Amino acid sequence: MNTLSWIIVVALAGGLLSVVAAAALGAALGTQRVGMLISYAIGALLGASFLEILPHALEHGDAHHTAMTVLFGILGFFVLEKLVLWRHCHHDHCEAHDAHSPAHDHGRSGVLILVGDTFHNFVDGILIAAAFLESTELGIVTALAIIAHEIPQEVGDYLILLHSGYSRLKALLFNMLSSLATLLGALLAYFALSELTEWIPTLLGIAAASMIYVAVADLIPGLHKRTELKATIQQVLLICLGIASIAVVQTLVGE
Repeated sequence: MNTLSWIIVVALAGGLLSVVAAAALGAALGTQRVGMLISYAIGALLGASFLEILPHALEHGDAHHTAMTVLFGILGFFVLEKLVLWRHCHHDHCEAHDAHSPAHDHGRSGVLILVGDTFHNFVDGILIAAAFLESTELGIVTALAIIAHEIPQEVGDYLILLHSGYSRLKALLFNMLSSLATLLGALLAYFALSELTEWIPTLLGIAAASMIYVAVADLIPGLHKRTELKATIQQVLLICLGIASIAVVQTLVGE
């Protein structure tokens, strides 16, 4: 195959493979455990943001610019969440804060995660294309490393979509649509790599901002509803497990 064919096949297969693997793991866990494993999702999101995405952003760009992108990204996602909330509010009553339906958050976290994950996948596509333009071997190794990094994070994203009220099928389909951004980023990078590389720090900063915001603003407050010691210890351990899963995969792929 020529270089462009390799890029298309690997970007498409890689994005879908990580999503399907995450959905399979999520299905194996069972619906009853989804609420408990939100703690794991928080760890995976924070681990991906601080151990993977932000370091890559700093490698490609200025630290001050990256910090400003994350700062204004968090503010932007706050405004976006307000818009989603307003969509569910009618006069003085708001469905999003209905005390009788605490099981999920009416899609707020899911929307924010999908936006951030799309930016992240887009950048992954750029990195895959850049590697293949160097050599086929480097492209394959880079793609495998990206897939390995993505699976723990995609598990967290999948769990958050379920937590937001999405069915298993919708969560899978929306994650698959988001994964297509990998192919889009790869194709654009193949034809205009020099222009797109300048945007990598900004795109990564936005992706990190979405994950940090969802973890800290939407998911962590829900954990405080359970104040007993046993639940707290369980939450802390699962958050650490989520962070560790990102760190372990990074070590295994040699980054």
